[in-house]
Order: sequence, then C-alpha cells, then structure tokens
Amino acid sequence: MKEPFLKTLDFYFIKKFLGTFLYSIALIVSIAIVFDISENLDEFLSKDASFHDIFVDYYLNFIPYFANLFSSLFTFISVIYFTSKLAADSEIIAILSSGVSFPRLMRPYMVSALMIALFTYTMGNFIIPPANQKRIEFKNKYFRNGVNNYQQNIHNQLVPGTYIYMKSYNTSNDVGYQFTMEKFENGKLSSKLESKYIKWDREKKNWVIHDYVIRKIEGQKETLTSGAEIDTTLNMKPEDYRMFKNIMETMTLPKLNSEIKELKMKGVSTIEFEIEKYRRLADSFASFILTLIGASLASKKIKGGIGMHLGFGLLISFSYILFMQISTVFASSGSVSPAIAVWIPNIIFGVLAIYLYRGACRR
Repeated sequence: MKEPFLKTLDFYFIKKFLGTFLYSIALIVSIAIVFDISENLDEFLSKDASFHDIFVDYYLNFIPYFANLFSSLFTFISVIYFTSKLAADSEIIAILSSGVSFPRLMRPYMVSALMIALFTYTMGNFIIPPANQKRIEFKNKYFRNGVNNYQQNIHNQLVPGTYIYMKSYNTSNDVGYQFTMEKFENGKLSSKLESKYIKWDREKKNWVIHDYVIRKIEGQKETLTSGAEIDTTLNMKPEDYRMFKNIMETMTLPKLNSEIKELKMKGVSTIEFEIEKYRRLADSFASFILTLIGASLASKKIKGGIGMHLGFGLLISFSYILFMQISTVFASSGSVSPAIAVWIPNIIFGVLAIYLYRGACRR
C-alpha cells in the first residue's frame, strides 16, 4: 500500500506552523497599529479625520498590507519559535530517532511554506492593491501631499515615431513649459513643433498649445508655421504626470504589466514598477528559503534553547532586510536590472539555506 503523502504527524507540524504564523502576525500587527496611532494621532486630530475614515479606509487596509509585506519574516520567526520549542522538549530528537529522516521531517514545513507563499502571492497581486488605493488616498489626504506637483525634463513617446519633451510640468494647473513635439517617418524627422507652454483645457478636454512654431520637412524643403495658440488632441492625459507616491502598490499584476508596457512605449523609466512586480514574487518565494533556514537551525537542541534560536533568527531577519534594501538601491540606480536586484537576497540566503540543510541532514 502506498504511503500517504501527509500523515497525522505532518498535520501536527502544519497546525503548529500555521498557528504560530497567524499568532505572530496578530501580535506584531497589533504592536505596529499602536505605534502608528501614537505617531499619527496629532495628524488625525488636526485634520479632523472621522473615525470611519481612520478605521475603515486606513487601518482595515493597513493591516493586510503590513502583514503581507513582512509575511516571509513572520514565517521565519514562526518556524524558529515553534521548532526550537519542539527541540527543547526533545520532540524533534524523538522523531528523528524513530527512523524519520530530516528531509522527510521537512515535508510538512515545505507544505506549510507553499500554502503561505500562494496565499501571500495572491493577496499581494490581486487583493491588497485595490485596498492600498484607499489607504494611500487617506495618507495623501490627511498626512501629506502625496502628489508630485512639479516635474522636470519629461521625455515621452506618445505613439511610435512621435516624441515629446517638456522642460517642466506643473500638475496643479496642468501646464507644461518649453514643450517640443517631434515626428519621425522612416527614421527621419518629418516635423517639429516648439511651444512656450502647453495647457490642458478642463472644459474641452484637450490640449491648447501657446506661442508655437511648426517646422515641416519634406525632403530638402522646409515650411515654418507659427501662431498664438492651437487646440490639439494628444495621446497623453494630465493624469500621466500626476503620479501619487507609491502608486505602483495600488496596481494588480495585470495592471502593473500593462503600465510597464505603456511606460516603456513612452520612453519613461519603469524601474520602480518593475521592482514592485518582481518583489512580490521574490517575497513569496522567500517563505521557502527562510523556512528551510529556520528549521535547519532550530531543530538542533542547544544550550540556551529558544532564546538562542530567536537571537539567531532576529540576526538573520535583519540581515535579510538589509540585503533587500541594498539590492533595491542597486536597481533604482540602474546599475543592476530590477529582476536580478530583487532576487539577490534570495540567492544569498538560498545558498545559506542549502548549507544549513546539509548540515542538519548529517546530524
């Protein structure tokens, strides 16, 4: 008879793992909420934020965002805690002495890590982004002005072969200064428009180009046309330049992919959007790596018990966060591609996980 994939003992470990995981999330999120309230209480009172807005729009969306953001670290701490407790009570020793190999012992750990990874990936890509929209709107309304009102040196491709440049753009009145639009046909410049400023007409829903000069090129012939103002329709909207801080956190995975594709077509940097896209997958996969590290470390009964294991766990946790921040800086500077940069911590700690796992198998 074929052995079942999971036995009663496996379900015991899964229950311990997931129970500790949920308990640690509830504990740490509660502490985070207390600190957040104490830090932002003056803002709530000074801006007359209603209880409904604070509780429903902010904290009910803050909780899943915070929990999902650090889910891999909660996973690691949970593994360290309940495994070291089992090791201290000699349960791990008894299981291994009964003939169960360490790789077999890791089966319920990996199943639990898979459940957490799938849950956090689904939440992070499809459920939490719409909730983040309300949370970020609340922060922009009550905490600070989350819109960048003034942008400089804007280069965009509106459609293939048509490029625009603005020296600066003011989102408060939707005016772009020192506007230039160039059109290319077969790789050659066919027309160039230069204007002192371009303004969005909020009633007509179109752009008005002021003090313009149009230069048309047809072979060796050039024609100049100038005027005070002209109405036109362009493949751009004021919203394209009214970007909220952390707006990529409000996008589901399909929307994020669409935004990256559109921005690349326009010639706009997509580094922050790509970092967000690859980070979601990397964070979910980190559950496997950190679970392997935690179980390999905490399964050995040592002097100092749970306290020593938790100390090692916190050290590795902070190291992981440090590597994540450093790799993100590399990606933002353009020295490393976002996909590689975001996965650097997983690669480094993956090597550490394999080393510790092999050591645990030899015990």
